[in-house]
Order: sequence, then structure tokens, then C-alpha cells
Amino acid sequence: FIPSRDFLPRGSGIVTRRPLILQLIFSKTEYAEFLHCKSKKFTDFDEVRQEIEAETDRVTGTNKGISPVPINLRVYSPHVLNLTLIDLPGITKVPVGDQPQDIEFQIRDMILQFISRESSLILAVTPANMDLANSDALKMAKEVDPQGLRTIGVITKLDLMDEGTDARDVLENKLLPLRRGYIGVVNRSQKDIDGKKDIRAALAAERKFFLSHPAYRHMAERMGTPHLQRVLNQQLTNHIRETLPSLRSKLQSQLLSLEKEVEEYKNFRPDDPARKTKALLQMVQQFGVDFEKRIEGSGDQVDTLELSGGARINRIFHERFPFELVKMEFDEKDLRREISYAIKNIHGVRQTGLFTPDLAFEAIVKKQVVKLKEPCLKCVDLVIQELINTVRQCTTKLGSYPRLREETERIVTTHIREREGKTKDQVSSQPFPGAAPAGIPSFPNPR
Repeated sequence: FIPSRDFLPRGSGIVTRRPLILQLIFSKTEYAEFLHCKSKKFTDFDEVRQEIEAETDRVTGTNKGISPVPINLRVYSPHVLNLTLIDLPGITKVPVGDQPQDIEFQIRDMILQFISRESSLILAVTPANMDLANSDALKMAKEVDPQGLRTIGVITKLDLMDEGTDARDVLENKLLPLRRGYIGVVNRSQKDIDGKKDIRAALAAERKFFLSHPAYRHMAERMGTPHLQRVLNQQLTNHIRETLPSLRSKLQSQLLSLEKEVEEYKNFRPDDPARKTKALLQMVQQFGVDFEKRIEGSGDQVDTLELSGGARINRIFHERFPFELVKMEFDEKDLRREISYAIKNIHGVRQTGLFTPDLAFEAIVKKQVVKLKEPCLKCVDLVIQELINTVRQCTTKLGSYPRLREETERIVTTHIREREGKTKDQVSSQPFPGAAPAGIPSFPNPR
């Protein structure tokens, strides 16, 4: 984007290993400066490239490691239009050197972090000798910009296509249409770079290529790096103008919110007892809200790794308790003998009747239902333990106040233990008149 200046690292493999935020600023003099060494002005652009490489290695190491921490570079020049570009690492599939095994996902997350912003335009670069339908750049752009409102397609390596083929349909926006269209460019080859081919000469060769190629000569004025620079400047300016009202509204809303917060702190006195009491009440109330959310399951943050709080209590009732009931064993032969004795003892000397006496039925059933007592008490123990664990999880926000945290846990846990005793008394005093489920609703609310 700067005629006769070459300062971005080029080479084989993954060269861009950190995002580079490049600000082009129109100025009468030409120099560059980095945010990490702002006091130094670079006039030799070979030194700029060396500094980019050195700063990359300083954070990522020298063995192909990557980092999402950006390098900020400003270039002042009379040959540029005001423009901010972010050069991102290319999408790689297979890790090399010191790169982690999930290198593809790390780079993908890094790219999404920048292109997801509504205020930015996406420059989706795809080589012409590759099937456009397989373009990773266009695929990711479509994920965050499905309507193609912020995406500009750039087609490179047009000079490397097989003889007899061309990218005319793509550049005319017929194959995979984008709202902002496609622009073709022809960059220097690695051989040209190694041979120090002048950028002005490369631009002239690019211009000649489009003017002389039969598939592109009719659109030559809309192709090439200079045209891409003008389009980016114009479209970015228009895009900023379009998004500015919503951005301004958002900033005004944030400003009003901050001003309101500042107003509250104008008369703030740290040693005011009323302020301390209010802060204490707010923390205790927040603890209550967090505890209720964990039990009710309406929390703001959802744990995707394990069950906790109300979900574990629900599992105790619907999975663990039935399992304990199923584990209970009884001898059917003994049971039949007991039933026979009960019936006979009820009738005494009288002849056994056709129907089973109610007293015999009740005596046998009560004896069996009493066996439900132990699983019920065990269920109470499990629920109590989960409530105590939930209390400890909810007091983590009070970590800055150890005494308050300790006292909160003590008070709430003591209350839970008191309710545990009453719950077990109620469970133990149940007559268990029917089947097992009849005992479950009698439990007090865990809260």
C-alpha cells in the first residue's frame, strides 16, 4: 500500500504469527513508529521489518509459535490514504515447530476476535488457483457476515492460473456474489522479493498484466493494488459513516451510565458506617440471590462440566433415591410365610375367609414399608451435603472478606443442620402407610 516500501515479513510457512495492526496516516514526511517503542522513529523500512520479526520472536519464540497479542505499527507517508489494516495469521491445519496441537482452532479464534466486530470490514483473500468454494477466508467471513455486507473479496495469484483458465466469473461477482464485490491483484513472487524487485516496477507489471490479459482487460480499471487501496479507503470511510450513529448512541449510553455512577461516589466517604453497612447488606443479598439461582437453575453462568446445586439435588431424588429402593432385598418365601401367619392369627379359631383381613394386610405392608426409612434418611443426608457445597460455592465472591465469608458459611450451615434434624425427625415419624413415593413429598423444601 506504500509505493517503493516493503516492510512486512514474507516467506514460506506461517510468517505472520501475531496480529499486526497497521495504521496508515497521510503526512508530509515519511516514517514509522511502533507502540512498544514509541520514542523511536523508523525511516529505514528494512529496520521496520526487522523490528516486526524481532517483536514477534520476543513473544512467540523463534520456532513458529503464535500469539494473539497484536503488534501496533503506525506509518506516516505522503503516499498513503488514511487507513487502518489488521494483518492476521493465515489459517493453518497442521502444527509445526513449537505450535500447539490445536493451532487451527487458536488461529481461528484469533481471527474471529477481529472480524466479528461490526465496525470492521473483512478483507477475504483467496488465491485464484484455488477453488473459491473451498476458501477458508470466505467461509469464516460468511459465519460473521452472512449477508456479505462487510466483506470485500481479494483474488491473488491470477498470473499463476493454469493456461486456458481465468477468474473472470469470480471478479465479475457472478460465481459467489459479495455485496462489495471482488478485486484482483498480482503480487510479487518470492523470487521477485528475494531479488529485491522494486515495488513501483511490480505495480507497473501488475497494470500491464490486467491491460493485456484478454479475460481482464475490460475490467482493468477496477483491478490492481492501487484500485484496492482507493476502494478500501472509500468503503471504510463510508462504513464508518454508516456505523457512527449507532456507535455514538452506544457511547452516549455508556457515558450517562458512568456519569450516574460518578454522581453516586461524589459524596463517598470510606469511613462512613452507613456506607459499610450498605456494602455488607449488598454482599449478603447477592449471596442469597446466587444461592437461589444455583438451586432454581436460573443462573447467569451455566456450568457445562458437571452438575451442581439444584441439578444434583434433582438427580438425588430421581436417580439416587430410586436406586437405593431397588437395592433393598426381601425373601419372597419368607414374605409369603409371614402373610400366611398374619392371616391365620387374625382369624384365630375361626375358619379362614375368602378375603384377606384389613388388619393382616396393614401389618404386612407396614413391616415392609418401614424398610424405606433408611433410604429416605440417606437421601436427606445427600441433599444436606449438596446444600452445604452450594453454600461454599456461593461464598467465593466474599473471598476478599475472609471473616464475612467464614461467618456467612457458619450461620447458613448451622441453619441447614438445624433443618436437617427436623427433617429427619419428620421422616422417622412417618407412618409410611403406602408405597415408597408417598414419603417423598413430605420432605421440607431444601431451601
